[in-house]
Amino acid sequence: MLKNLYALLFFFLTSLLFVTACTPKKLSPSQGGFYESGIYFGKNFSPSFKKGIKDGCMTAKGEYQKSHTLFNKDQDYYDGWFLGRNRCKHLLVVEER
Repeated sequence: MLKNLYALLFFFLTSLLFVTACTPKKLSPSQGGFYESGIYFGKNFSPSFKKGIKDGCMTAKGEYQKSHTLFNKDQDYYDGWFLGRNRCKHLLVVEER
């Protein structure tokens, strides 16, 4: 019985170590970390990619926002817009009355 308790304790502590060691650290904007609406998107993006993410995220949250000129002519903005829209979909809040 004591052997099982030690095995269980060892398993628990090992699991705890793995879970805490794999927690992602938040990168600051100065380190290249890019966040929008509390969601981490990555690092080292072009300004138009970031603008696309912001506009796509706003659209996903229910406020349509898109620069059609950039969307049609700038691949970074285009890709960022879709990424932002898809990653922020869960932020849409629908009020029920």
